[in-house]
Amino acid sequence: MNNMSEFIKASNLYKTYKIGRTTIPVISGVDLSVEKGEWIALLGASGSGKTTLLNLIGALERPDSGNISYNGRDYSSFGRRKIVQFRCARIGFIFQAYHMFPELTVLENVLLPAMFNGSWEKKMKDRAGELLESVGLGHRIKHRPNELSGGEQQRAAIARALINSPEFILADEPTGNLDSKTGSGILEIFQKLHGSSSASTIIMVTHDRNVAKLATRTVELIDGKICPSE
Repeated sequence: MNNMSEFIKASNLYKTYKIGRTTIPVISGVDLSVEKGEWIALLGASGSGKTTLLNLIGALERPDSGNISYNGRDYSSFGRRKIVQFRCARIGFIFQAYHMFPELTVLENVLLPAMFNGSWEKKMKDRAGELLESVGLGHRIKHRPNELSGGEQQRAAIARALINSPEFILADEPTGNLDSKTGSGILEIFQKLHGSSSASTIIMVTHDRNVAKLATRTVELIDGKICPSE
């Protein structure tokens, strides 16, 4: 990986949750470096801490201690307004649940991150249409989410994640709600994104070792800690 440059680094991360009087450690002393252009699979069983780690990297949650940096700049301590701007401008999120707004068309759903990022020019509308075309939904732009299949909604969610040209993509079990055939189609889109000339940096949570094999590197978590490489 000498031709790549490290640009995401998590250092000594800890995260706990409190349920009543009980404190539950979820992430315990995690260090993770991600090179630009890598596709990382965060592998682990349910409860291993992989989704929490993804949320910390995506600044959806704050660590109890430790820090996370982007191009050498610590963003884990940004204030609320600044962190929202950072997420909108730098990160594309894809979740297991599609999080489509039912009252909006597919095109309007894809445009939402651009609106939050202060962009509503015609060129963004054109870009949304192009992205939907690229994921095979050019004929569905005026449809509502309830008129789409699960696979189509996830493809729309991928287009939405790409609208602001993010620096990195975070995906949490993006095929978890889909049958194997539809899930394979979604994974093909990720392969195209990663294999393009401007290769996307992807961090994907999965519990499926076959999915993890598609990534350039697998990081396995057990009980909130990264397993040493074999």
